[in-house]
Amino acid sequence: MSKAVSPSCDKPYGLARVCRVWAVSRATMYRRASASASEAPRTSCRRGPKTAWSDEQLTALIREDLASSPWVGEGHRKVWARLRSKTVRTSLRRVLRLMREATLLAPHRNKRVLGPYVHDGSIIPDRANVMWGTDATCTLTLEDGQVTVFAAIDHCTAECVGIHAAKPGTRFEALEPLHQGVRARFGAVGRDVAKGLKVRHDHGSQYTSDAFQEQVEFLGMESSPSFVRAPEGNGCIERFFRTLKEQLLWLKAFKNVEELRLALHAWAKLYNEQWLIERHGFITPIQARRALEAKEAKAA
Repeated sequence: MSKAVSPSCDKPYGLARVCRVWAVSRATMYRRASASASEAPRTSCRRGPKTAWSDEQLTALIREDLASSPWVGEGHRKVWARLRSKTVRTSLRRVLRLMREATLLAPHRNKRVLGPYVHDGSIIPDRANVMWGTDATCTLTLEDGQVTVFAAIDHCTAECVGIHAAKPGTRFEALEPLHQGVRARFGAVGRDVAKGLKVRHDHGSQYTSDAFQEQVEFLGMESSPSFVRAPEGNGCIERFFRTLKEQLLWLKAFKNVEELRLALHAWAKLYNEQWLIERHGFITPIQARRALEAKEAKAA
């Protein structure tokens, strides 16, 4: 129609006039004309850069990573981080989608939305050896029955500084993880060697005893009890115990307390060297501490 000649002025009507009268945009006319002229019809595809891995290949790589990992029940974030370290670049959401479709995600409880509490705020300092958290849990052995497990963790780096198992779990046994950490960080157990370091603990009988509090004061530490009925105030060590149970205590049976103690030390070493901490950018606790030490040395 645009090429038709007007009988009154002997000139073509033109595409602009025809589109204006028909109330059709010129872009639509051009698009339809080019579509009809092309031989192969256009197929819709996903926009954006094309990945080097298909869904099937990436799912196979995810399965290989989970099978080779020394941990169980890990989420999609750590799988994604390890794939990136192996030069398999993909998006976090795609890993989540594929793990969900392949039923590879670990079951978890929904988070509860809680109101403000006395423990609101942060218990994570920006430097190592500023606050340690310590607590106790228990497990069963075949010969010794119920055994108490004590541990201490650095709130900043999430590094396990000491771990111990004993039967019975007395106030003196509760001091062993702190002594391990003091020897490793400050060289020896002595008066005021750890001056300025805070120790976060709950109100268990071992930690409120005179023997524990006096030894903490002797080492130069400052006792920092959490609020009553507020375990979130001691959340760093509580989260560590969850990992310990899921990755060791609930997976293996131990003959006696000595076998458990040796297994705890071997596992703590593996945890410090290979467990990935998301808030540190998916690096291990030891790597986080070394990075902080290097930053402090550079600043000095």
